[in-house]
Amino acid sequence: MKVSPSIKAFDPAAPASGVSVPAQRRPSKLARTLKKWRGFLLMVALPTALTAVYFYGIAAGQYASEARFLVRGASGSGSAMNSALGSALGGAGFKPVQEEAMAVRDFLNSQEAVRELRQSMDIVSIWRRPEADLPAMLWEESPTVEALTRYYKRMVTADYDAESSAVSVQVRTFRAEDSKEVADALLRVAENLVNRLSERQRADTLGTAREEVAIAERRVIAAREAMTSFRQEQRAIDPASETAANVGAVTGMEGALAQARAELREKGAFMRYDNPQLGLVRNRIAALESQIANERQRLTSGEQSAPQTLAGYERLLLEREFSDRQLASAVASLEAARVNVARQQLYLAPVTQPHVAESAQYPKAAFAVGSVFAVLLVVYGIASLIFAGFREHAA
Repeated sequence: MKVSPSIKAFDPAAPASGVSVPAQRRPSKLARTLKKWRGFLLMVALPTALTAVYFYGIAAGQYASEARFLVRGASGSGSAMNSALGSALGGAGFKPVQEEAMAVRDFLNSQEAVRELRQSMDIVSIWRRPEADLPAMLWEESPTVEALTRYYKRMVTADYDAESSAVSVQVRTFRAEDSKEVADALLRVAENLVNRLSERQRADTLGTAREEVAIAERRVIAAREAMTSFRQEQRAIDPASETAANVGAVTGMEGALAQARAELREKGAFMRYDNPQLGLVRNRIAALESQIANERQRLTSGEQSAPQTLAGYERLLLEREFSDRQLASAVASLEAARVNVARQQLYLAPVTQPHVAESAQYPKAAFAVGSVFAVLLVVYGIASLIFAGFREHAA
């Protein structure tokens, strides 16, 4: 009797008889390293490499041209600088003016400067040169003034230096000659603005003075017309002189009356009352008394009385005198304003002229790549710390 062989339990992990199973291969060291640093490679190394490829292999060179200038005026206007540059350039009583220089700086950074620049030259074509790379060039062929201003502020920088009171303008284009051309055009734009500011200041100052002269002239004309009307109404060229003459005539008649009365007393002492000579004297006395009374009545009574006439005439005379003085003062002020405006006229004084660059200064490839690497490295470090904290908390 044969004994049956023992039956073994089936082991799925055991290899089948007659079948060879290869040993499992461990990942290579390079694969393990890539897996370990895949986050760093994706977040830091790859973007930095792409940035380096762009700046060192694709980005077109940008040429810079810079100009510096002062806005100068009379030493009494604005805020004069105290630097050595100001002392060297501040001869003949002229000094840089701070407020106007800052206004020019703000204007060069404004949309209005872009409008003037666009009218004087084809600035769009300059920033769309064939050699320009796509990310840096002006994309639109016919951009709106708002879009052009945004791009303009990327390529043009206008700053004000408080120490030297100088305004600096830097222009970047894709050709050295274009940068100089645009910088020259911006200098002309700035000079035109300074001339407009000076002309506006001149117009405001002289306009006020001329208005004062016009007011004084109208007052003089009104005073003279009032004097003429008064003389026509009174039928007198010089009421004061005529009144004085009338008073003198009354005084003369009073003297004649006194003499006649004395003569009457003298002759009445030895002549009869009905003597014809005494009658003549009495008639002369009566005539003088009547004439004196009439003259006094005319001088002191009614609307045409001498006091009222003289008072009205003196008021008009005083008004004419004041108006003449006002006119003389206004004319003197106008002349002084003209002299002051001539002294305080603003003008633009270049310190450095735009030049043609010999090499491209932009973009700053090393700085850009280094900045991208540093920022991404910081972001990667922060993200790694956050994920490590999450894993530790989950465990």
